[in-house]
Amino acid sequence: MQIVHYPHPALRFKSVDVQQIDGTLRKVVRKMFDLMYEANGIGLAANQVGLPFRFFIVNLNARPGNEDEELVFINPVLSKRKGDVVGEEGCLSLPGLYGDVQRAETITIEAFDLSGQGFAMDLDDLPARVVQHETDHLDGIMFTDHIKEGEESDQAELELLKFVKNFRDAQADKLFVVDEALQASVQAMADSGKISADFLSTPVHKLTPPEINREE
Repeated sequence: MQIVHYPHPALRFKSVDVQQIDGTLRKVVRKMFDLMYEANGIGLAANQVGLPFRFFIVNLNARPGNEDEELVFINPVLSKRKGDVVGEEGCLSLPGLYGDVQRAETITIEAFDLSGQGFAMDLDDLPARVVQHETDHLDGIMFTDHIKEGEESDQAELELLKFVKNFRDAQADKLFVVDEALQASVQAMADSGKISADFLSTPVHKLTPPEINREE
């Protein structure tokens, strides 16, 4: 199990609802937190590890050791979007790439936790941005999709091509199967409604991110 990089097909898959909270899901969530901390991230969606289910995790402090700071959002629904604010975003599936994205300034999220209890949160500032970013992931939307015009958009497109080449080279080296096989695996899990039994033991082939040109 690992964080997948763009353009892995799972990142464009529109996720399906979680139907059951079980021991496998809890193990996956724990591993996702470990991977997120290793990558110095503050949020991670299920399809960023190759899963087609609607859940994501958040820890705004990006540090292990305090479970009270760890949040799990299962089958999230966003509402009451108000205001607009632009801020810089990055992504663990596009390491090193950043861009300005317009998001709602305040938002309400409703979801379930790992015990199956429903909850709601009214969020603003960074928490609001993070849950919007992660919910986008579950719909197959990358933050770069929001960068529409100007030099920043052109530069992002050039950098995305580097990630594509990186991933295709890895496929050519047999580190990953072809897109059709990856897509079929994700679809099969979505159709079954559960995480495959061997998912946690999937071989890890970490990619070295391409060099990103970033103006300071």
